[in-house]
Amino acid sequence: MTFEIALLLGLIVVAVIFFSFEWVSADVVGLGLVLSLILSGLVPVNKAFAGFGSDTVIMILSLLIMTAALLKTGVVDIVGRAILRHAGTRLNVLLIVIMMAVATLSAFISNTAAAAFFVPVVIGIAAKSGISPSRLLMPVAFASILTSSVTLISTSTNLVVSGLMTNAGLKPMGMFELAPVGIPIAVAGIAYMFLIGRRLIPERAKAAGLIEHFGVRPFLTEIVLLPKSPLIGKTLRQAALGESMDLNVVRLIRDKNYRLPRRDMILQAGDVLLVEGARENVLKVKDTAGVEIKADVELSDPLLRTEDAALVEALVVPGSPLVGRRLRDLRFRDRFGVQVLGLNRHGKNLLQKLSHITLSAGDVLLVQGARNNINTLNEERVLSVLQSVEEKRPDRARAWRSGLIFGGALALASFNVVPLAVAGLLGAFLIFATRCVSPAEAYREVEWRAIILIGCMLALGEAMLHTGTAQFLATQLAGVTADLPPLWLLGGFFLLTVALTQPMSNQAAAAVILPIAVQTAQQLGLNPRAFAMMIALAASCSYLTPLEPACLMVYGPGRYRFSDFVRVGGPLVLVIFIIALVLVPRFWPLTQAAAAATP
Repeated sequence: MTFEIALLLGLIVVAVIFFSFEWVSADVVGLGLVLSLILSGLVPVNKAFAGFGSDTVIMILSLLIMTAALLKTGVVDIVGRAILRHAGTRLNVLLIVIMMAVATLSAFISNTAAAAFFVPVVIGIAAKSGISPSRLLMPVAFASILTSSVTLISTSTNLVVSGLMTNAGLKPMGMFELAPVGIPIAVAGIAYMFLIGRRLIPERAKAAGLIEHFGVRPFLTEIVLLPKSPLIGKTLRQAALGESMDLNVVRLIRDKNYRLPRRDMILQAGDVLLVEGARENVLKVKDTAGVEIKADVELSDPLLRTEDAALVEALVVPGSPLVGRRLRDLRFRDRFGVQVLGLNRHGKNLLQKLSHITLSAGDVLLVQGARNNINTLNEERVLSVLQSVEEKRPDRARAWRSGLIFGGALALASFNVVPLAVAGLLGAFLIFATRCVSPAEAYREVEWRAIILIGCMLALGEAMLHTGTAQFLATQLAGVTADLPPLWLLGGFFLLTVALTQPMSNQAAAAVILPIAVQTAQQLGLNPRAFAMMIALAASCSYLTPLEPACLMVYGPGRYRFSDFVRVGGPLVLVIFIIALVLVPRFWPLTQAAAAATP
């Protein structure tokens, strides 16, 4: 082992630790890794930055622009609601129709975008049908992931694998090359969720529905005692906030100091009480003389008291500018014209001041403000409103245009008329040229963090090849597994990729494992393409934890626990593993001779 190989392995270990614990965002870790590779001389500067200008990044960017047009012009809305309108209110019918609709859509746009669209729709359907949302939301998340291996563009992970394959001297992945294995996986996965998985899902949110049920879920908010409040001079026991307003006082803030509430504590003017209670009870504060929600005192706005005001629950979605930020730092109220009155995370409240809490994907906010402002938050993907504020009629003319452009671009790539990167770029240009969506609107939808991470991971793959690290690890693995059947090695790489995919991003896991797998296959005289396809399948098996963006979106609204994903997702991963072991060698023979003979 050379010093360069040891250094690169050390950097990879550090990166995996940072990816797993999420001390900083994944894109920042990726940038730090690329910088370390350059400064240590492990990869030339031109090769380190080549990933950012690769056809893989161009493909992802153009596809995200076209996906933005499908969302903005209402194509997704029209298709999704038309399917769900015919599902009725029976659980069995709802479950199969919803999973089929999500899976079909997710085969052609990112699973995160598909889940983001269906989560609020399914919550509304659950409320109207009297079905617990927890019975439907996890199937939505899993169905969106299940078709990740049907087309090349189902997930950005497939595009990363295709780019890494090109770097390793292999042909890029075809548009439907994974479909012979991906479709059986999707069918078996949906069947598993319908017959077995749904029976393992606990019913944690009752049939009243999330739109109504969020109203009785405890929220945390702050109330202030005004100078003329009749509560001034009384003890907390005498104030009887629990009896009169059904609010639980969890902290008292006086002179910027937090104090644990005591029943004999005498209240003073200006005291801020951190209270926990249902939404309706929080709103009763407005009708109590001398007591007011602190946000309304500090940032009073006539719009919040007019008939145009709305009170909604909204989900912080992956990719939102709120993720990792605090409301205070964002100047949320001034910037968006709405006020956050409460916060709920995975069914629990955080006992901190709202403005001091660092927001995470999956948080549910109780938001009040003008309907237009709330609609804007929803349209710009800052938040996903979990109850209808205003039904917007889709622009059908633009919807048809964007749908035809998207379908045409995919057809050009599918029939090899032009490469996918060129077809995507042409589609993005036509989207802008025909004014289906403005550049500003499209760029807001682009997951820039994912693009940065992908560019960085391609640089890591290049470094592993440049330093000989991939070949070194492949030699070690080849020596250990020389006496084992090739199928065991193929299965081992699947399990290793699945293990890494749970704590870190799918793209990062694939970027770490694929160069090693390809080199190992070449060392043993096996077909490297079979190993690349196996890793692409494994990298999408994000069912064991709620860390996958699609799972994060249902984690809070479904009131799931971490263990729920292990219990339901574990058998699903086993099903996928068995299907992959049987079908991958069939379509991509493991030996080089058999692969060469395959047409």
